[in-house]
Amino acid sequence: MDPSKSVPPPYAPQQYAQGGQLIPQAQYNQVAYPGQVPVTLQPMVYVNPPPLAHPMPDYLCYSIFTLLCCCLPLGIVALVNSVSTRNANMSGQHQLAEKSSRNARNCNHAALILGIIILGLYFVYIFVLKERYPH
Repeated sequence: MDPSKSVPPPYAPQQYAQGGQLIPQAQYNQVAYPGQVPVTLQPMVYVNPPPLAHPMPDYLCYSIFTLLCCCLPLGIVALVNSVSTRNANMSGQHQLAEKSSRNARNCNHAALILGIIILGLYFVYIFVLKERYPH
Protein backbone atom coordinates (compact mmCIF):
# COMPACT_ATOMS: atom_id res chain seq x y z
CA MET A 1 0.00 0.00 0.00
CA ASP A 2 1.31 3.39 -0.99
CA PRO A 3 1.72 5.63 2.13
CA SER A 4 1.00 8.80 0.13
CA LYS A 5 -2.57 7.60 -0.53
CA SER A 6 -3.40 6.96 3.15
CA VAL A 7 -2.46 10.46 4.30
CA PRO A 8 -5.34 12.97 4.09
CA PRO A 9 -4.76 16.09 2.02
CA PRO A 10 -3.62 19.18 3.93
CA TYR A 11 -6.13 21.79 4.99
CA ALA A 12 -6.37 25.04 3.10
CA PRO A 13 -4.61 27.95 4.87
CA GLN A 14 -6.86 30.15 6.96
CA GLN A 15 -7.33 33.74 5.90
CA TYR A 16 -7.53 36.53 8.48
CA ALA A 17 -8.78 40.09 8.15
CA GLN A 18 -6.80 43.10 9.25
CA GLY A 19 -8.38 43.10 12.75
CA GLY A 20 -7.37 39.49 13.31
CA GLN A 21 -10.84 38.00 12.71
CA LEU A 22 -11.15 34.83 10.68
CA ILE A 23 -12.67 35.29 7.21
CA PRO A 24 -15.29 32.55 6.70
CA GLN A 25 -14.67 30.40 3.68
CA ALA A 26 -17.57 29.53 1.45
CA GLN A 27 -16.59 25.93 1.04
CA TYR A 28 -14.15 23.57 2.72
CA ASN A 29 -11.78 21.62 0.55
CA GLN A 30 -12.74 18.09 1.37
CA VAL A 31 -11.61 15.14 -0.66
CA ALA A 32 -13.34 11.77 -0.50
CA TYR A 33 -11.17 8.83 0.46
CA PRO A 34 -11.13 5.79 -1.82
CA GLY A 35 -14.28 3.71 -1.27
CA GLN A 36 -16.04 6.48 0.67
CA VAL A 37 -19.63 7.17 -0.32
CA PRO A 38 -20.78 10.80 -0.18
CA VAL A 39 -23.69 11.44 2.19
CA THR A 40 -26.27 14.14 1.53
CA LEU A 41 -28.20 15.39 4.54
CA GLN A 42 -31.57 17.04 4.21
CA PRO A 43 -33.00 19.36 6.84
CA MET A 44 -35.79 18.00 9.03
CA VAL A 45 -39.20 19.46 8.31
CA TYR A 46 -41.73 19.37 11.12
CA VAL A 47 -45.34 19.77 10.09
CA ASN A 48 -47.79 20.53 12.87
CA PRO A 49 -51.39 19.99 11.82
CA PRO A 50 -53.79 22.79 12.71
CA PRO A 51 -56.33 22.37 15.55
CA LEU A 52 -59.56 20.61 14.65
CA ALA A 53 -62.23 22.80 13.07
CA HIS A 54 -64.95 20.96 15.01
CA PRO A 55 -63.28 19.80 18.25
CA MET A 56 -64.67 16.91 20.23
CA PRO A 57 -66.13 17.77 23.66
CA ASP A 58 -63.59 17.21 26.43
CA TYR A 59 -65.97 17.01 29.45
CA LEU A 60 -63.38 18.72 31.65
CA CYS A 61 -65.85 20.35 34.07
CA TYR A 62 -67.82 17.12 34.32
CA SER A 63 -64.58 15.26 35.08
CA ILE A 64 -63.59 17.70 37.81
CA PHE A 65 -67.06 17.41 39.36
CA THR A 66 -66.99 13.59 39.39
CA LEU A 67 -63.41 13.66 40.69
CA LEU A 68 -64.32 15.84 43.68
CA CYS A 69 -67.90 14.80 44.43
CA CYS A 70 -68.59 11.27 43.23
CA CYS A 71 -65.87 8.69 42.79
CA LEU A 72 -62.21 9.62 43.06
CA PRO A 73 -60.62 6.74 41.04
CA LEU A 74 -63.00 7.02 38.08
CA GLY A 75 -62.82 10.81 38.29
CA ILE A 76 -59.04 10.66 37.88
CA VAL A 77 -59.37 8.41 34.82
CA ALA A 78 -62.01 10.73 33.37
CA LEU A 79 -59.82 13.79 34.02
CA VAL A 80 -56.82 12.18 32.27
CA ASN A 81 -59.02 11.35 29.25
CA SER A 82 -60.42 14.89 29.23
CA VAL A 83 -56.95 16.40 29.10
CA SER A 84 -55.97 13.89 26.41
CA THR A 85 -59.01 14.96 24.38
CA ARG A 86 -58.04 18.60 24.72
CA ASN A 87 -54.46 17.88 23.59
CA ALA A 88 -55.67 15.79 20.63
CA ASN A 89 -58.06 18.57 19.60
CA MET A 90 -55.22 21.10 19.64
CA SER A 91 -52.85 18.85 17.66
CA GLY A 92 -55.43 17.92 15.00
CA GLN A 93 -55.73 14.20 15.85
CA HIS A 94 -59.41 13.51 15.27
CA GLN A 95 -59.42 9.75 16.01
CA LEU A 96 -57.53 10.12 19.29
CA ALA A 97 -59.77 13.03 20.31
CA GLU A 98 -62.89 10.99 19.57
CA LYS A 99 -61.63 7.97 21.53
CA SER A 100 -60.51 10.01 24.54
CA SER A 101 -63.75 12.01 24.55
CA ARG A 102 -65.83 8.82 24.55
CA ASN A 103 -63.71 7.34 27.37
CA ALA A 104 -64.01 10.54 29.44
CA ARG A 105 -67.80 10.61 28.99
CA ASN A 106 -68.19 6.92 29.90
CA CYS A 107 -65.96 7.24 32.98
CA ASN A 108 -67.85 10.34 34.09
CA HIS A 109 -71.22 8.60 33.73
CA ALA A 110 -69.93 5.54 35.61
CA ALA A 111 -68.47 7.72 38.40
CA LEU A 112 -71.71 9.69 38.74
CA ILE A 113 -73.84 6.53 38.90
CA LEU A 114 -71.45 4.91 41.39
CA GLY A 115 -71.45 8.09 43.50
CA ILE A 116 -75.26 8.19 43.55
CA ILE A 117 -75.42 4.50 44.55
CA ILE A 118 -72.89 5.01 47.36
CA LEU A 119 -74.72 8.11 48.57
CA GLY A 120 -78.04 6.22 48.50
CA LEU A 121 -76.58 3.31 50.47
CA TYR A 122 -75.15 5.76 53.00
CA PHE A 123 -78.56 7.41 53.50
CA VAL A 124 -80.22 3.99 53.87
CA TYR A 125 -77.66 3.11 56.51
CA ILE A 126 -78.05 6.40 58.39
CA PHE A 127 -81.85 6.72 58.36
CA VAL A 128 -83.08 3.12 58.26
CA LEU A 129 -80.55 0.68 59.61
CA LYS A 130 -79.05 2.85 62.32
CA GLU A 131 -82.46 3.63 63.86
CA ARG A 132 -83.53 0.01 63.65
CA TYR A 133 -80.35 -1.41 65.21
CA PRO A 134 -78.96 1.12 67.71
CA HIS A 135 -75.72 0.26 69.47
